[in-house]
Amino acid sequence: MTEAEESLAARIARQAKSSEVDVRDVFATYGLPLTLTPARPRGLRLHRMRVDGLRTGSLEPGPFDTTFRFGAGLTALVASNLRGKTSVLELITWCLRGTPRDLQSGVRNWIRHLDLDIVVAGQPLGFRLDCLDGEIVSAQVLTGPDIDSLEAARTPDDTGQITALITAGSAESYAQHIQAFMLDRLDLQPLLNTLNETGTQAHGWPAYYGAIYLPAGGDKVLLGDQMMGGLPGRLLQVFLDLPAAATLTRVRAAHDVRNSTVKRRKADAHDAFQQRREERERKESELREARARLAALPGPGEDESLTSLAAEAARRAGEVADAQETWEGLMRVHRRAVEHRRREERLLNDVSESLTARLLFHGLDPQACPRCDQEIAEDRRLQERDHHACAVCARLVTGEDDNPQEVQDEARLRLEQAKEAESTSRQALEATEAELTRLTDLLAVGQARLREAQSVLLLPQRIQAQEEILRLEGALSVLPDLPENTSDPYESTIVNVLKAGIAVLDTDSKSAAERLFEDVNKEIADLGRRFGINSLERVEINRAAQLKVIKDGGVADYFSKLSAGERLRLRIAVVIALLRVGAAHGLSTHPGLLLIDSPKAEEIQDLDAHSLVTELAKLADENSLQVLITTADFTLANGVLPKDRIVEAAEGRPMW
Repeated sequence: MTEAEESLAARIARQAKSSEVDVRDVFATYGLPLTLTPARPRGLRLHRMRVDGLRTGSLEPGPFDTTFRFGAGLTALVASNLRGKTSVLELITWCLRGTPRDLQSGVRNWIRHLDLDIVVAGQPLGFRLDCLDGEIVSAQVLTGPDIDSLEAARTPDDTGQITALITAGSAESYAQHIQAFMLDRLDLQPLLNTLNETGTQAHGWPAYYGAIYLPAGGDKVLLGDQMMGGLPGRLLQVFLDLPAAATLTRVRAAHDVRNSTVKRRKADAHDAFQQRREERERKESELREARARLAALPGPGEDESLTSLAAEAARRAGEVADAQETWEGLMRVHRRAVEHRRREERLLNDVSESLTARLLFHGLDPQACPRCDQEIAEDRRLQERDHHACAVCARLVTGEDDNPQEVQDEARLRLEQAKEAESTSRQALEATEAELTRLTDLLAVGQARLREAQSVLLLPQRIQAQEEILRLEGALSVLPDLPENTSDPYESTIVNVLKAGIAVLDTDSKSAAERLFEDVNKEIADLGRRFGINSLERVEINRAAQLKVIKDGGVADYFSKLSAGERLRLRIAVVIALLRVGAAHGLSTHPGLLLIDSPKAEEIQDLDAHSLVTELAKLADENSLQVLITTADFTLANGVLPKDRIVEAAEGRPMW
């Protein structure tokens, strides 16, 4: 089996290195055809237009009811400026396109009924619009056995075999129905292009209609009226019936959207992977830090028990208190011993020097009055020593001083005993002080060890660190690593099949284009010269409808750089070239209807305009092309065209 005999599915499968089943599944999913058939005939012919209503304003106000009849070939609508020539084209456009392009609102308000009879792909059709206040209130598209049967019909009629194909109750409804209807009748598909890589934008019948209606104004678009989305090139490919042109557009749009979706999903997955990895790394770092903090904290049992330390400290404190109490008691004893020793010293001194002292030696030595308990003053004591008056009662102390030496010896003995008692108490006090110091030191050590028992003091931190570790471990358990490679085999198959479909269909389209474009280029160049571009040497058009023009001894320029008059000539030449090449190759191409508004307005001189209209009329007859032009040049129309090709309003009068 040769490659040409191989099915499209098999070729795409081979290109995609996939199976035909996959190819059929993908194409079925997107509703894409795998069998490419030539387009049906797209002929579109105007026959009659009737418009009635009520004109307002200063120019011949009142009711009107005008019927226009259009023959084959070129027809000129001739009237003075601003007398309704362009409105005729706009009213035709309203019927055929679903919406007018630039119909003045004042004119729209005049219309009550608008009828248009045409033949589309061999089918007679009657468009019937009822309007009020510039808007459609009801509309129908009728069909009958022949075009003449429709002329008197405005509603379905069983007896006349007039049936309604479309019924609409509003302008919006009518536009939607007509645009779908015309695509179907002319075997056209919506032109798709990718929009913002997230979806598709469909261009329907209005985009095709731009290749029929060439309004005044010098459009720089070779075919159609929109530059966006590569529409001129797609119109060219469709009107040349390049194999799979429409299918290629749909496959490309499906691929672009799907591929963009895949890329976006992969980018999202990659971002999610990066975010998850960064989040896991952050959690893992926090977990390591928490574990390090926990490891740095002393664990239970790693240092002394706080209880034992506290008990020891308490015991030491008790011992210190006991020792302190003992010391204080000994201190009191020692003080009394000191006082006693001092008193014995004074007594020895007194008995050595004072008779009174010796006489009272074994007597009492009251420190206070036994009656009032007042301390005995020092002067009373001095009186007793120096004047022998009792310190208590102040009476003279009398008696014999028989043995003063014995008294003094006894006083010395008592002093020695007092000194010994003082020494003993001092020694006991010093021993107790040493013990107290030792116990105090031990208590200080115990208290210090108690303060250093960190395992207890740091227990809240330890618990907090453990809780933090558990929290982070839990967080990590619900944050598993995401797969970095998120390719979906099924999705990859879809993208690969669509990509392979583009490659195969594009190859077929290029191959056909090479064969057809050579003829198209020759026809465009020949027609351009016939339309008065005498310096035109050749043209080169590509599948994007980019036209390179070579003239004036090899100087190349693109279509958009040409003058408005040259662009209009070449736009018409392209349509006729498509029809000629289509006829030569048996292709269904352009519908064969051209509406040209004021061709003389495109910087065309009278002589050039005469030549253009003359050649256009000839070519229209030769190529079954129906052309409707408007002009305010009565001389031009009447000098070139026969009367039956002219629809003329008297100078200054309205066209309808």
